[in-house]
Amino acid sequence: MSKNRKIIIAGNWKMNKSIAEAEELTRNITMELGETSEVDVVVCPTFTALKSVGDIITNTTVKLGAQNMHWEAEGAYTGEISASMLRDLYCHYVILGHSERRTYFGETDEIVNNKVKAAIAANLKPIVCVGESLEQRESDQTKDVIKGQIEKSLAGLGENLDKVIIAYEPIWAIGTGLTASPEQAQDVHAYIRSILEEMGGTDIAQSIRIQYGGSMKPANAEELLSQPDIDGGLIGGAALDASSFAGIVNAGIQK
Repeated sequence: MSKNRKIIIAGNWKMNKSIAEAEELTRNITMELGETSEVDVVVCPTFTALKSVGDIITNTTVKLGAQNMHWEAEGAYTGEISASMLRDLYCHYVILGHSERRTYFGETDEIVNNKVKAAIAANLKPIVCVGESLEQRESDQTKDVIKGQIEKSLAGLGENLDKVIIAYEPIWAIGTGLTASPEQAQDVHAYIRSILEEMGGTDIAQSIRIQYGGSMKPANAEELLSQPDIDGGLIGGAALDASSFAGIVNAGIQK
């Protein structure tokens, strides 16, 4: 089936950039991409910079995303941020289940599932991350790991399944400079889509966008994005430089 899903390129700034630095990066991004409509462009700064970045991208086509959130609407959860608080800042997207959250902070598929449901209820678009470690890939467990993460992280969504975006991020390719070959990435993306088809049927599976999230750069973006089941990128390091980020978005426009 031909790919008719709109490419989405999201920049995950992680724990980088002061407010002033975030503002400068955002201005540079909007100068290059602020009128782009062929590709959905999302920036995900730290919590402290969300308002400042959001103010700058007002009246542009760039959308705001957050890097995490809690699943409860409010309460005694020191240090946490709720979905409604993100909506107050005009966030449209939220990254959930990133491998760094899973690895460093012990987030389980069940926790991610709670967050996904809360995000959808608040009209946020969840970018749900899945991916295997190098050890798991070398021991031929990639598909088992991916299947378990998707089925558990997206459990119980029913007709809301089509509201999610999936980001396949091979853990061994995050921040290492290693990248899955286009063929490796396409193989896993196609497998993810087959799982989504089992969960929600062909039409829903074909409508869901699946990003690649492992060291995508301007040099390899075009080849990765040309694959039939790769619908965008969740960009880490390359998103911290406006020209690099714009290069990836432009590769998506060419597709």
